[in-house]
Amino acid sequence: MAKFIQQDRAGVALIGAGMIAKAHVAALSDAQDVVALCTIVSRHPDKARYLSDFYHGPIPDFSSDLMAVAANPDIPIAIVATPPSVRKEVITTLAQAGTHILLEKPLGRNPQEAREVVEICERAGVKLGILFQHRVRPPAIAAARHVANGALGRLGLVEIAVPLWRDQSYYDELGRGTYARDGGGVMITNAIHSINLALSLTGPVSRVQAMTATTPLHRMEAEDFAIAGLQFKCGASGSFVASTAMFPHRTEVIRLHFEHASLKLDKNALKISWRDGRVAVEAKDKAPQKVNPLLGGKHEWHQAMIEDFVDAVRHERKPLVTGREALASHDLIAAIETSSRSGHPVSIPECQGEIR
Repeated sequence: MAKFIQQDRAGVALIGAGMIAKAHVAALSDAQDVVALCTIVSRHPDKARYLSDFYHGPIPDFSSDLMAVAANPDIPIAIVATPPSVRKEVITTLAQAGTHILLEKPLGRNPQEAREVVEICERAGVKLGILFQHRVRPPAIAAARHVANGALGRLGLVEIAVPLWRDQSYYDELGRGTYARDGGGVMITNAIHSINLALSLTGPVSRVQAMTATTPLHRMEAEDFAIAGLQFKCGASGSFVASTAMFPHRTEVIRLHFEHASLKLDKNALKISWRDGRVAVEAKDKAPQKVNPLLGGKHEWHQAMIEDFVDAVRHERKPLVTGREALASHDLIAAIETSSRSGHPVSIPECQGEIR
């Protein structure tokens, strides 16, 4: 049976103490009106204690005992931020004990594993939310509103660009950029955020033709470059390019070209260029972030995702990004990889999961 939130503040456990854990702890600290960070689970609890510096509240427990978290009725929610290679076992333990799960992307290392994770949670009757924090950036929210109201007209062309830089030290971390730990390279680790956001605005892709490569600029197993032509179910065409070998590091950009206007969407603003000559800029960040390849964005975006998930559990509704919706991103990445290996176009079945 799924756990319920029994107090004014939901008890939360953070599973994993890697690079992204600081953002989670800072977000949980600022969300203390609705959550209480009870426990941080790590294979090496003593090494994780530095995270208490980012939490301005009662110091959480530090433990390696996942079973204790799963059995605790006062912890109805777990944020899972472990490497993809060990997530399925963690999720199974938590879900079978009725713990709702907010999961760092990706769902799994491949579409099959991703579907298994979704089905584990569905069978257990627990909520599964995926932490795609780009979806709560103000420009993304504004873009979704414009797409939904219909004034833009029919979508004709889509551009998805993820021009990132990662130094070799990024891939020198054990397992980083491998299929065994991460499930791939730039697409599943980095570009999946932009892929998920774009698909939430465009609907599903039906066909791709692609090429991927590992450039001489990195020593790694998986791809650090991917490019694809896209055909969308709605009839639009598009392009996708992503790399961690593009120096200097720049921000991701999505451009959507409709009948009556084009949208340019990045982390700092939404620009709308109407065909009649009007130009509007919305949701502009008054203090745009400096582009830093390892900061991962403001923790306020993680906070918004956490607060949405807590509300979804409390009121028994769907979270902003469900596990089943997130399957579409995995299916597209897999299709790009398959097309690159075969040299031929690849069609994607319609049943990709939920796409809003």
